[in-house]
Amino acid sequence: MTALRVAVDIGGTFTDVCILDEATGLIRIAKTASTPDPIDGFMTGLEKGNVDLAEVALLSHGTTVATNALITRRLPRAAMVGTEGFRDVIEIRRANKEDLWDTYKDVARPYIPRRDRLTVNERVDAAGNIITPLDEAGAREVARVLRKRGVLAVAVCFMNAFTNGANERRMKQILEEELPGVAITTSSEVMPEIFEHERFSTTVVNAILAPVVGVYCERLAEKLKAGGYKRDLLLLHSGGGVMTTKGARQFSARLAGSGIAAGAIASRYIASQCGFPNSIGLDMGGTSCDVSLAWEGKSRVTKDWFIEFGYPIRFPSIEVLTIGAGGGSLAWIDEGGSLRNGPQSAGANPGPACYGRGNTVPTNSDANVVLGRLGKGLAGGSIQLDAQKAEDAVRTGVAERLGMDLHEAAESIVRVANANMADAVRLISISRGYDPRDFALVAFGGAGALHGFALAKELSIPVVIVPPNPGVTSALGCLLVDVQHDLSESYIQPAATADLAHIEDRFAALEAEAWDRMRHEGVADDQVVMERTIDMMYQGQWRSLAVPAGSPVGSLEALVTKFHGLHEREYNFRRDGAPVDLYRLNLRAVGMVPKAALAEHPLGGVLPAPKERRPVWFGGKDAYDTPVYWRPDLPAGVSFSGPAIVEQLDSTTVVPPGAHAEVDKYLNIVMRMEG
Repeated sequence: MTALRVAVDIGGTFTDVCILDEATGLIRIAKTASTPDPIDGFMTGLEKGNVDLAEVALLSHGTTVATNALITRRLPRAAMVGTEGFRDVIEIRRANKEDLWDTYKDVARPYIPRRDRLTVNERVDAAGNIITPLDEAGAREVARVLRKRGVLAVAVCFMNAFTNGANERRMKQILEEELPGVAITTSSEVMPEIFEHERFSTTVVNAILAPVVGVYCERLAEKLKAGGYKRDLLLLHSGGGVMTTKGARQFSARLAGSGIAAGAIASRYIASQCGFPNSIGLDMGGTSCDVSLAWEGKSRVTKDWFIEFGYPIRFPSIEVLTIGAGGGSLAWIDEGGSLRNGPQSAGANPGPACYGRGNTVPTNSDANVVLGRLGKGLAGGSIQLDAQKAEDAVRTGVAERLGMDLHEAAESIVRVANANMADAVRLISISRGYDPRDFALVAFGGAGALHGFALAKELSIPVVIVPPNPGVTSALGCLLVDVQHDLSESYIQPAATADLAHIEDRFAALEAEAWDRMRHEGVADDQVVMERTIDMMYQGQWRSLAVPAGSPVGSLEALVTKFHGLHEREYNFRRDGAPVDLYRLNLRAVGMVPKAALAEHPLGGVLPAPKERRPVWFGGKDAYDTPVYWRPDLPAGVSFSGPAIVEQLDSTTVVPPGAHAEVDKYLNIVMRMEG
């Protein structure tokens, strides 16, 4: 029987399915429109891909269910139980604003309104000593009120519970006794770290998503079981790993940001496959562009992220910078007469002017149609493009207003979009201490390959890689991940006087919890790898850097030396004589999932005749007579120089003049500057 590995990535517009045959390493894809109930789109995608669930050895899933629930606020009624006097921590936040200069723009309201934030009497000091035990009578009264209100989830958030969670655990026991079937989450089990707002916010998000994720997982699992699937469904989380449905119910907030992590994982893998451990991923779709970075084969990870500003989610997440630059991004003229691009978007409906659905404002797609870089259709002809409507939009929206000819205006639209994306790449590379010239650019998404080479040229990136199926590369990323849990606890001590034996004891406790989670998810002991890091900072700072640590840790002096080097790369300075503090102990537990190798194709193919030729503009007034190739016809080993256009079902690749392209053994298109 054929063994298949299947990944399903559900986005706002399309549901992508990637099917890998374990025996041959060959990949086939399917794409279908996303549906109001994402499970319908999930199952339709499997049908379009002719997937027999009884033959599936592994099913991995990237989902926007958690993200969309937070954005739309379609959330179950939930409550928060806090320490008396600290009811409003999540509303006070850090008293900051997303736009410092916009006096009138308010931060979004808290996920749990004030009337559903109740308090009980308890106290734990900063050293973890219980000053006031939990008032159990008050706790049961709170439970009575919440039962009457019909809440479906409760977040228990006590001050200083990160040092001692005993009062929180007792509160949870009482709530479970009084509120059977209600999801109860405590801050000490979710995020045992200092900084109460971040800890409370993460706990609240985890609590309110638990019923949403739980119901979704249960319904999807039933559908899959009825179809013949016999194994665990694996769900991609923001940290770049997967969880079983059991883990997802317990740590639901990790599914927020699930979709964008998949693209970062896939781009890192593809670049490594091509021999480039340092890579920048450019995932450009219809509305937005996601930029990620991998250094020495590892993605950058951050704990400073959120779905809505002011409500951080402190679970580790692959760092992805998102900007409003996509095929549907609108070109517009500001009050000063300057050409702008995005973040406003035409979206999927009505879409760019060339879709013929009523939009008359020019977009990046319209500019590419005018320049000849996009042909007459997308998605294998299922979307027909109206060149006349694209020209009318660019002419009236930009050319006439700025005194340009048609093709000059279209080129300007594309250049502004490229400049916006180049700024995003600089933020995630140069501002972090990385030189773009040391990286390969992996361009994917529906529109990434249209802009990839021009962007690389502007940033002096030497190599551009376009995967075989750019439009479903994120789905491929879901097949390349392992079961992963990230645990941490605050540990604030000077490095010079820290007790190494005590640090080992704390890591041992984290590892014991990690083993419990892995066994709970059915991962075999011999497939588990533990990775330690210690967050460190100069005394007086509160921003820290994660320093890799061995098991056992070994020498703290050696870790301090590593910290100085990391600090210099990140912030461009170091202070070797300054005292250093330890801030947090981190443990990443990875349960290795066996991965099938992608198929290698023999080199030496012959370049086929182009399917057509058409005029394409690449700057300047004159067009180039440009060959257009159908990508499935390009065999491994062929090479050609620009100008050229390569079309396929899910994307279009632009090879401009001065670029040299070759197809490698994995069918990636690898582009470099000639000479």
